[in-house]
Amino acid sequence: MKVLYIATSFPEPDKGATIYTDLAEAIHESGHEITVAVSEQARNKKNTEMKKERGFNVLRVVTGNYYDVGLIEKGITTLKIPVLMKKGISKYLGNKKFDVILFEAPPVTNAGLVEWAKRKFNCQAYLMLKDIFPQNAVDLGIIKQNSLLYRYFMSKEKKLYRTADFIGCMSEANKNYIVKHNPWLDVKKLELFPNTKRITNDIETHEFPMRERYGIPREACVFLFGGNMGRPQYIEILCEAVKEYKDEKEIYFLFVGRGTDRYKLEQAIKENNIKNALLIENLPRHEYEQITKECNVGLIVLDPHFTIPNYPSRILSYMEYAKPVLAVTDKVTDLKELIEESQCGEWVWSGDVDSFLRKIKEMSKSEELVIQGNNGRKYIINNFKVEQSVKILEKHFK
Repeated sequence: MKVLYIATSFPEPDKGATIYTDLAEAIHESGHEITVAVSEQARNKKNTEMKKERGFNVLRVVTGNYYDVGLIEKGITTLKIPVLMKKGISKYLGNKKFDVILFEAPPVTNAGLVEWAKRKFNCQAYLMLKDIFPQNAVDLGIIKQNSLLYRYFMSKEKKLYRTADFIGCMSEANKNYIVKHNPWLDVKKLELFPNTKRITNDIETHEFPMRERYGIPREACVFLFGGNMGRPQYIEILCEAVKEYKDEKEIYFLFVGRGTDRYKLEQAIKENNIKNALLIENLPRHEYEQITKECNVGLIVLDPHFTIPNYPSRILSYMEYAKPVLAVTDKVTDLKELIEESQCGEWVWSGDVDSFLRKIKEMSKSEELVIQGNNGRKYIINNFKVEQSVKILEKHFK
């Protein structure tokens, strides 16, 4: 296969890895030719350039800031991305040939860019559907149902699905949702394309350098929340947890990441003089992996009002490092079914704060954490290795 992957996020090797970098590397290592074209934030790079990264070409097109910014700036950047990406791809990749355009959603506004690329390179396109927009924004109260903005993005969403020759959905619930709400769509386009990742063999730790560095007690049960801290993550319920257990020495909360709602945790910790909770903005990949090894439970939190079935990829890291999961989510996601099937942790509806708080207490004293963590490790090895994603793509395009 000759793959052009149009990405919205693709960190440089020294800045970490994601499920997307894992997939690109796996495609390359399977003997296929992959070129990545990614919209780069203006805060990270001044000029567009293409160079070898991870063994293949990566074209970084400077477009504007998209992450950790206000809605207006994010909206402007979203509109600029397709225009600037076309210019960059034409200049650097115009003479190349490709068999498939690989891309993800969000954003839905890239449909026109992918449609253009399909014509230019005379090939098909595969959509990795990672979120359902604009309905997720409606669920969170960001966009009003049937408003002009909603109708605009709905038209973009439909164009996105029309443009893709194949649509890979994260889970059965995702797939069923798309089918139910888009009866005009050819169901043959849709298939399961789960989040997958590289699985490390280095998961054991007998030393605790990260706990020592940050003053985290060795005897405490550490609940780790890693990743984005925005509106979907329902940071309010995490604030309730740190306030409820601020005097519990056997419980510790560790939050690693950034996001628009991060300040809520900062305020809760500061205003309540909480000593058993810590916020870290960012860590190099090897340090985040080490601190994951040293923690006891991985947290996943989603707003209770979601009507779309989210499937956060961060659960894979917890399972990879044999950490039991405490998922606090809406009722429509099938994360609950995953946790029950794999027996890798616990699930609570995020609209029930009291049950969440009780579950934290129970897990902090549980003797089943190691068993649940090992169950998750076995499950990810059997079901979510990145090589499985490559095989799905090869089925269509090899």
